[in-house]
Amino acid sequence: MGGSSIDDDWEFSSSSNETRTMILVGRTGNGKSATGNSILGSKVFKSRASSSGVTSTCELQKTVLSDGQIVNVIDTPGLFDFSVESEFVGKEIAKCIGMAKDGIHAVLVVLSVRTRFSQEEQAALHSLQTLFGNKIVNYMIVVFTGGDELEDNDETLDDYLGRECPEPLKEVLALCENRYVLFDNKTKDERKQFAQVQRLLSLVNKVISQNCGRPYIDELFVELKEGARKMRKKQREVDSSEGYSELQRLQFKEQMRQTYDEQLKRITEMLEIKLKEATAGLEQQLAEEQVARLKMEVAQKRSDEEIRKLREHLEKAHEELRKREENRCAIL
Repeated sequence: MGGSSIDDDWEFSSSSNETRTMILVGRTGNGKSATGNSILGSKVFKSRASSSGVTSTCELQKTVLSDGQIVNVIDTPGLFDFSVESEFVGKEIAKCIGMAKDGIHAVLVVLSVRTRFSQEEQAALHSLQTLFGNKIVNYMIVVFTGGDELEDNDETLDDYLGRECPEPLKEVLALCENRYVLFDNKTKDERKQFAQVQRLLSLVNKVISQNCGRPYIDELFVELKEGARKMRKKQREVDSSEGYSELQRLQFKEQMRQTYDEQLKRITEMLEIKLKEATAGLEQQLAEEQVARLKMEVAQKRSDEEIRKLREHLEKAHEELRKREENRCAIL
């Protein structure tokens, strides 16, 4: 992040009702960048069909709505894809925290109706809760992409969820108190574009209301912001003092940047440790689930084998009984 985030915004930005900061999270290929573009009303994030993902680092873009409301959207790479290293995830999450200076008003979990809800997405949500605490679910909204495909099949989102919704996804929607919306990122219909964004913003406002107007902020946000505030204060003192040469001012500014980078590095390391613990715990959970599933399969096979044997015994008994009846009739 360098020193780019140590600016006046850290001190003077406001968490007023006019600003909404949203972060997009989800698996590579689910349409995070396209969703960000739909929200902002312009193609500011790179978005195209790609198996490896187009977004390589966190990026913030903003727009001002007609009512004067500022909307900040942070797009992220596939932070919780199984193939991503924890070091990269830690750095990118620290970067997100730096961008969301006054906290996060909504976490948009982007899923696609074109693919089934996977273990990878379960892991992503588990990691989010581990990194930011259970209260992060109070800020989560699920955005389903692929609305054009459902429309082509004359289906609604409720039809899709009724037909395709696995139990883990039901649990996620329950955690979010059924805050979900469907996006068609391919539509050229301006009324449809406007309507889906308005539905999302109404959910964001609902999240803000339920959280008493407070965005999501944890100790990492506070630490970064407080560190930046102190450094800005020191820099103004140096700038306003006549006792420093231009060289000394430049040296002090560089020292501030180094201090800030060290703070970021420490926070990144903390996030990496948390993420590794979460990953280890998840791997153990998945291994236990696999063992339990194998045991169930073995038990089912045994049960099927026992049922097969019972059927064979019954068939033999019926056959013997039939032969006896035939013999008895022949004697008579």
